Amino acid sequence: MRETPTWATPIAHIVRHRPDTAQLYFSPAALQDMARRFQRGFDGLVTYAVKANPGEEVLANLVAAGIRAFDVASPQEMAAVRAVCGDAALHYNNPVRSVDEVAVARAYGVASCSVDCPRELDKLESLPRSTEIAVRLALPVKGAAYDFGEKFGLEPKRAAVLLRKVAERGFVPAITFHPGTQCADPAAWGTYIEAAAEVARAAKVQIARLNVGGGFASHRGGDAPDLEAIFVHIRAETDRCFGAQAPRLVCEPGRAMVADALTLATRVKALRACGAVFLNDGIYGGLMEMRDIGAPGRLRVIDPQGRARQGAPVPRVVFGPTCDSLDRLPEPLPLPGDIAEGDYVLFDGMGAYSRSLTTRFNGYGLEDMVTVADLM
Repeated sequence: MRETPTWATPIAHIVRHRPDTAQLYFSPAALQDMARRFQRGFDGLVTYAVKANPGEEVLANLVAAGIRAFDVASPQEMAAVRAVCGDAALHYNNPVRSVDEVAVARAYGVASCSVDCPRELDKLESLPRSTEIAVRLALPVKGAAYDFGEKFGLEPKRAAVLLRKVAERGFVPAITFHPGTQCADPAAWGTYIEAAAEVARAAKVQIARLNVGGGFASHRGGDAPDLEAIFVHIRAETDRCFGAQAPRLVCEPGRAMVADALTLATRVKALRACGAVFLNDGIYGGLMEMRDIGAPGRLRVIDPQGRARQGAPVPRVVFGPTCDSLDRLPEPLPLPGDIAEGDYVLFDGMGAYSRSLTTRFNGYGLEDMVTVADLM
């Protein structure tokens, strides 16, 4: 990882350099603090879901904070992790794989895999029997921004049948689930944990580990989530539902781990008489996720000298920089009435998926991250 200078804050860098391209500002301290918070509070193994942000700087700082296990979805993510931590445990929890991808996973020595159908279990036949195989459970549980169960997972009866097959083939049996992205309700985990215990009993299998997924709500707006309340509920429900046979726990935060470690700074390219704003980033760049889950409520506007705009908020249609008319945010953003061309709109809590999903359409996109001591 190459050395980069550290600025005090995003505003300090903006005032000095006046960047005219969308820019991500990264706080290693914020990322490491969150990693340690998970490790202090969660009673089990903490892994990081690499899909949220696979940046070398991100992975290296998580390793520095003590993270040694990673949730990977592809051979490329396996390689990225091993490049910064040669002995990292790889949890290959994308339930759908090609035969060739399984061969790569075997060569990397993955520690764990998830499955949600018998054919996917068949594909894992060549893996060592010391490999943990977790059956993925899906329930109609509310409380998340959107539900992952439509794509992956099994209802309890079918999950019990597959779990029995895992045990019969000699793998280390486990269960996994994901309550859905940005789930703020601890009860969602409790519902899944209770169902997981019932699946294990129905299969007559004692599971070695329960993966409670990610979904830990990140701070997109309003108050920060009470992670510790979720951790306490997970531990209590696991003990209540499994009793003396309580499995070891593992979680795989992605968004919740990295979101608050980065701020995205965009610049106002133009203002129209109708009130519309054109930014130098949009849904083909770091703001792509806003098309599906809306804009975060945490934004601020500064002028090129770093002074905060103080005008009363006005809802404005926001367009991105590309020549595609679809490049607009789905809802107006409340921006200061005194906003001007050349100002900067800073979106906080943008460490997750902004970098993963960005394209280079029309030549726009995110530049390398700038390291800062503090994001505010």
